[in-house]
Amino acid sequence: MLAKVLRLFVLFFVINSSRLTAVYAPIPEVEQGKAFTVYLAAGAHYDSNVFGRASDEIGSYVYEIAPTVAFNASLDAKTFASASYRLSYDYMPDRPGKKELNSHEFIGRIAHTFTPQMEIDLSDTYQISRNPASLLPGLATVVNTDQSYRRNQLDGRFATGLTKRTGLTFKGRDTRYNYQEEALGLSLDRVEYLVGLVASHAVLPELQAILEARHLVIDYDTGGDTKNKRSVFLLLGADQKINARLSLTGRLGLEYRRRSGDRSDTLPYAELAAKLDYGKGSYVSVGYGYSVEETSSIELYTDMSVNRFFVNVQQSITTQLTATASLTWEPSLLHGRVGLRPNQNETNTQFGCALIYRPRKNWSLSATFDHDRIVSDELSRQLKRARTGLTTRYVF
Repeated sequence: MLAKVLRLFVLFFVINSSRLTAVYAPIPEVEQGKAFTVYLAAGAHYDSNVFGRASDEIGSYVYEIAPTVAFNASLDAKTFASASYRLSYDYMPDRPGKKELNSHEFIGRIAHTFTPQMEIDLSDTYQISRNPASLLPGLATVVNTDQSYRRNQLDGRFATGLTKRTGLTFKGRDTRYNYQEEALGLSLDRVEYLVGLVASHAVLPELQAILEARHLVIDYDTGGDTKNKRSVFLLLGADQKINARLSLTGRLGLEYRRRSGDRSDTLPYAELAAKLDYGKGSYVSVGYGYSVEETSSIELYTDMSVNRFFVNVQQSITTQLTATASLTWEPSLLHGRVGLRPNQNETNTQFGCALIYRPRKNWSLSATFDHDRIVSDELSRQLKRARTGLTTRYVF
């Protein structure tokens, strides 16, 4: 749950925070200086809607144990490698059907610097997720649909400098989705390929101009003649550091989307974000994005246009106590299939907050609250869900 509270800052503010970009966060302070780090987390929370149903919600307490092992090492002066494995064991006494669920996450990364202006970075994330935190709307209205899935995401980035002020970056992503429930898999199993080329030029030391082109391929395992897509993006943007505390980033452009068996569209695309570090350990980030995304109701709607507004705040209260909060508001439009469904409006609101207490360097205690709500013209996609809990973590 705490990861969800902090997720939006990572997702939207990191430069080039689109679906293409691999996000390589710096090594956490607690992991620095040692090859292996072990985390042990345990907690409990109450989930008001464990299946994500539009009505007749079923709630349950969730008791979780989540150990993690992380590895970081410099293989030589120019090569860095890292890996981690996280196990999450959930027990839900009030959940109909299976009450014990195990989830797994494997992450590996290797980076190599050829010269000060040329580097390559590869990472892979493999997830086996059961009872996922982000439930798919419209899939649990009649039966308790199992939304467990396997997902693999491979990211690559190669950057090279052409001059002291101009550089090129080649980026690629391969994402594969595999849902465990047979009917859901027939509907949503797919692979997405995304490649891009970014040209950057330092207009000033603190200002970079960006020109970016991307190509997206979405291929479904079943029914591709009506569900597959091809998109071409052309974007202009800039990244600017106003001062030591304030940074801005933005991308504006167009997406031409060709849909198999349905109409094609030319649509706007936007990524805008700002971050202000207003104190030690305290910041606020705000932003807006517009993009076209896949929908869980793929038989009725080709995809959906999403306006995404967000704000994230972290406030250091004392050296041991930190508060965080995030809010996203997403007015969206479901694109109905020609002759089958009209376009429908939908609004997704997500709020999360956490209070984190660190009595010692290796100990932390978090109190968290998350609330999700979807209001949709398609009544089966409506959702209300709240989770409140406590988690403690120790680092070895």
